[in-house]
Amino acid sequence: MADDELAAFRERWKQELTSKKGQQRLVCASSPSRDDPGPSGKRDLKNSYFEDLKNLRKARSPSKPGGSDCTEGEGGGKAAAESEDQPEYVSIARSLLDGRTSPLLDRIKEERTRRKRQYHNRTSICCASLQQQQQPQRKVKKDEELVDQLIQDLNEVNDIPFFDIELPYELALKIFQYLSCADLGRCAQVSRPWRVLAEDGVLWFKMCTREGYHQDASVSDSPCWKSTLRDCRNSAKTVRSNWKNRVGSISQLQFELGKVLCDVSSCDNFVLAGYTSGDVRLWDTLHWDSNASYLKPNSLSANTDPRPHVSHVQVNSTVAAAAYEDGCVDLWSTETGGEPIYHYQSPVRIQALALSPDSPILGSAAGPDIRLDRADDRGYWRTICQAHLPKTVESLVLVPGRGQQCPLAALAAGEAVHLLGPRDDEPRTLHSVYGHPVTCLDASDSHVAFGVKRSGWAMHDGGNKIHVYSLETGKPVVCVGNSPGDFTCINLRFSPPHLVVCGNKDRRVRVFDLRAGSSVVSLYAHHLGVTSVQADDWKIVSGGGEGLVCVWEMRMGAKLWEMHNRHPVRHVRFNTSTLVTANIPDDKSPRGACITDDDLTAHRRHRGVICHYDFSEDALSQDHILPICRSDYTESYGYNYNISLAVPYDRLSGSHPSH
Repeated sequence: MADDELAAFRERWKQELTSKKGQQRLVCASSPSRDDPGPSGKRDLKNSYFEDLKNLRKARSPSKPGGSDCTEGEGGGKAAAESEDQPEYVSIARSLLDGRTSPLLDRIKEERTRRKRQYHNRTSICCASLQQQQQPQRKVKKDEELVDQLIQDLNEVNDIPFFDIELPYELALKIFQYLSCADLGRCAQVSRPWRVLAEDGVLWFKMCTREGYHQDASVSDSPCWKSTLRDCRNSAKTVRSNWKNRVGSISQLQFELGKVLCDVSSCDNFVLAGYTSGDVRLWDTLHWDSNASYLKPNSLSANTDPRPHVSHVQVNSTVAAAAYEDGCVDLWSTETGGEPIYHYQSPVRIQALALSPDSPILGSAAGPDIRLDRADDRGYWRTICQAHLPKTVESLVLVPGRGQQCPLAALAAGEAVHLLGPRDDEPRTLHSVYGHPVTCLDASDSHVAFGVKRSGWAMHDGGNKIHVYSLETGKPVVCVGNSPGDFTCINLRFSPPHLVVCGNKDRRVRVFDLRAGSSVVSLYAHHLGVTSVQADDWKIVSGGGEGLVCVWEMRMGAKLWEMHNRHPVRHVRFNTSTLVTANIPDDKSPRGACITDDDLTAHRRHRGVICHYDFSEDALSQDHILPICRSDYTESYGYNYNISLAVPYDRLSGSHPSH
């Protein structure tokens, strides 16, 4: 701005302020005071100067109720009206006097000022008529201030200031959902509108579900999702500390009448076990006294003497399945237990049994024959697919996440890996190399991984490999590993994204990155080979042929702790706060099993053992104590209950003499 324009601007500003002050003097001189009935026009020149200065300050700030002179009564209302009707250069001048010199702040408040002017223009006629008739009362004045404040708050909530522009609330919320918790905390300190936005319940609900907490919840289930997320994080931190320090409870799941343990499966809070006596036992670790614990066999197997051994068991959240040595397959409901809800007979022994983890779909393989069964909408089970392969099926896995309408099975037979669905006339060959048999198999919702044993000249190409194929394209994704030993177990379904963990006969546990095609972790774990393994984002749990269960910290590659039992570890499965392990004997008929001899199968060292570890915060509460520990101790068998695992064997209580 040039010097002459600045001088003209100042002159106009002084003239308008002088004219405004003159009008205020006339108004104060013609109207009586609220508390003092005497005329106010008798003031001297000095008092008039200070009164005008006071009126000018009243025009800049909201008027306070309860005043006693004309400036606090009628003068305050007129000053507020003047502040809305004043020219723009007067507002700029007053902002310069008040120190509000930021052009960004003026732009932010421009829209609010325009809306306030519209509101006051609509009500100015009514306010002027009321002021001419009578003096405004304090209560009416207070109500008007509350209405103005409400409108201002609504404007601030609906329009969020972003630097020099204002965005709708929904658009600002869309931007904020990409921020972390720390960033939201910093944004909440910027201003009141940003704080309202940063503490929005929908924002924290999405963050809570994105981190894996309360996946099945809705927004209305919690009054404050910010506090809910904080509690979940604190609980997860406590559980991780319990995992690292072996703090929790351990219980051994025993069924003495079952004799020798044959197979174990677990899912969520259910643990299913099959025995050489033909019995199948189901435990619900959340409700130890559940009536569904006792599963009755079918009438054909129950009337056979001796009863056939249980060869395979599988369980998910809704059904439990068991296959017997005579080819029978039974299916029970985990909610009711009791009699089987479905049964069929195979002419030969069942070689592989699989159950979908998220839907009622059962797959079985008897020799080279494969069969898929599922429940319809009314709950009736039907066979949806049957196929025949040239070789015996050794491994069978149902792909998770496929739903009940389009199941998909991955199976290994000799040197080939096949895919089978209800729409396929015959199994599709995914991989086949002559002379290189498949040793282990697993599948996730998008990939299938398997170990291949190489022999002869192929060993010069780096040894045994892990192949990963895409289920969508049917093409190989990556080939990793260069071990001289056979891969004995692989876990892709429960591994972190882009990682696969596997065990080998060369005593090592390896974690591979599928994106880089390289090894991330290699641990010397078990001197008799690795038999079972699982990993998450920070730990690895492995089981070996010598009976050791080891927990490893993945980033450091250090062993946190280990537990030992007789017999090889054939099952390892854990979730956030629990761990289930099973030591299953290789010898199902030990010496003395004949009824005429000493029946040593009744002794626990021949039966195998199932261990359930609980590392949750309330692991020591009354609800988590086994029924045997809350009973009158009249049962015929003993128990082994360990309260704290910080030092093994130091807090065993109530041990049976046979220990």
